[in-house]
Amino acid sequence: MAESLRYSDADLAEFKELILTKLESAKTEYKYLVNQIKHKNENGTDDTASAYVSIDDGSASQQKENAGQLAGRQQKFIENLQTALVRVENKTYGICKVTGKLITKERLRAVPHTTQSIEAKNNQYK
Repeated sequence: MAESLRYSDADLAEFKELILTKLESAKTEYKYLVNQIKHKNENGTDDTASAYVSIDDGSASQQKENAGQLAGRQQKFIENLQTALVRVENKTYGICKVTGKLITKERLRAVPHTTQSIEAKNNQYK
């Protein structure tokens, strides 16, 4: 039996649904993080003692920095998912860019934006 060179249209439709669901969730999370970065302390505490303000300012800065890093990662994840959608449309989705073989469905379900099979990923670290 010859090895398939690409996934069937039905398989691609399944993966597209999965990617769209993940994309919607990722965009929601990204908007939340951006909102956290943009808005100043809105927790209703207006401590006027300078010690509290200093601690609060440091904490707020740290939280914004963390949110910024997470937002950057989330933006990259969104871009990767959008690129995966293009591959679905081009019917090249699920083909390992290193080996040229099909990436297992299990891996694609777990990491829908991947472009490498487990075999290629493992060889990368040898």
